[in-house]
Amino acid sequence: MTDIIKTYSERLPLYLYLTAFSQIVSRICHPVKEVYLQLKAILVKLILAYPQHTLWMTMCVIKSSYPQRIKRCQDVFSDPRLKEPRMLKLVCDFTQLAEKLIELCNKPIVGAGNTTTVSSLVRTLPRLLATENFSHIMMPFQEFCKIVLPSKAARQERIDFNIPSEPPVYIAGIEENITILPSLQKPRKVTLRGSDGKAYIIMLKPRDDLRKDYRLMEFNAVVNRFLQDAPDTRKRRLYIRTYSVLPLNEECGLIEWVPNLVGLRPILMHIYKQKGIHTSNRELKEMMCSNKDPIEKKRRIFEERLLPRHPPLFQEWFHRVFADPYGWYQARSAYIRTTAVMSMVGYILGLGDRHGENISFDSTNGDTVHVDFNCLFNKGEAFEWPERVPFRLTHNMEAAMGPLKHHGMFRKSCEEVMKVLRAQTPALMSVIGGFVYDPLVSWGRARADTGERTNEQALSHLHNIRQRLNGMVKTKNKQLSLSLSPEGQVEHLIVEATSVHNLCQMYIGWGPFL
Repeated sequence: MTDIIKTYSERLPLYLYLTAFSQIVSRICHPVKEVYLQLKAILVKLILAYPQHTLWMTMCVIKSSYPQRIKRCQDVFSDPRLKEPRMLKLVCDFTQLAEKLIELCNKPIVGAGNTTTVSSLVRTLPRLLATENFSHIMMPFQEFCKIVLPSKAARQERIDFNIPSEPPVYIAGIEENITILPSLQKPRKVTLRGSDGKAYIIMLKPRDDLRKDYRLMEFNAVVNRFLQDAPDTRKRRLYIRTYSVLPLNEECGLIEWVPNLVGLRPILMHIYKQKGIHTSNRELKEMMCSNKDPIEKKRRIFEERLLPRHPPLFQEWFHRVFADPYGWYQARSAYIRTTAVMSMVGYILGLGDRHGENISFDSTNGDTVHVDFNCLFNKGEAFEWPERVPFRLTHNMEAAMGPLKHHGMFRKSCEEVMKVLRAQTPALMSVIGGFVYDPLVSWGRARADTGERTNEQALSHLHNIRQRLNGMVKTKNKQLSLSLSPEGQVEHLIVEATSVHNLCQMYIGWGPFL
């Protein structure tokens, strides 16, 4: 069997493995030696052929807290082919840069100011990047990290596919000024200088495991590829807005700064204040029910006190930001499409915690952009106030979709996306499978001897995802045994998402009334 795998692995084009690099790395601690050796051989080939892409993706494994994973990673990099002077220098410089960025990310901020400097936190980082013979390291932005596969025609004609070894834009330096963002973790907004003379802004996020965010962005990129390949979704221009997320270790990482984003809650609070109908946090706490209160009381307060004080005004933001009719219509359409795609993908993966700060909108084109993907696999159902809706579709979000609300473009977009997701179940499950073996999901510790986890709870989550992709839904916490059509499944989900019965039982901080 090993010989057969070896033979066919050598026949396949190497770029195909690059698209599955994270899945291969997730099995680096495979207990069967022969399997590990095959994986190692593939990893070494990929690092040699595509060093700029693969080294960014392996940094979090090199800096892992699991001894077995570190040992296996060191074994991969001890291969003689990776000891060639130029490659050795690149790996060394990558590691040094990652260490300095981790230090910059975790260095305590003294004082209450919202600005500081790189030199005051990590004096050696600017000097490292200014070193004359420092390797050209690719700018960690999506536009450069994104892997563009050859066309179908090129694949059929077996045209060689080579990514240039020299990055299109590399890190040439770092700006001195750092902005400290107003958050508990004190994330840092840092500006890198590119070799093209442009400024590239990243956010360094301390005390936060970004590996789930990275995995989900990878999953979203696969979904985007399928949406682009399917004629109906391509015609409707359905896609997910993605951005670069790179974990540096289990506790910090960097995120590409996406400009021109405004959160749903800040948008609505601004409009309500202008109209003199703002409700303070103190007033909200006074209206807040206890979790143990009867459903009738929760529903009465939600319908008679919370909703009247938070009328649906999100549509006004589109009128204000996109002044001309054509721009307004395009932005509203982009909002509906991107909301629909992420609603379906979020439902499949059990994505929760979609409060008003975690959903943002691009003020240049109306795109919906989601952030913070820590609450996956229906983790929200275990909260003190369990999440009861499959995705966010509150009255404000519906109002911004126009007079048809969710009955027009939103519903049709959801149906087309669900058809594609269900048609691609095997491929999507193979991507999600990496979650099971990579010790990154908070469902218990990995086995100390292997660094892998094959926990029953993890397998249960995968089973639930497969059930959703097969069209099965839950009604009152009971799983339906029969599969629904994509249209029927979407109808059920929209009813659940807009149900007053569900929304009135949500935690007030989630903002079911917004």
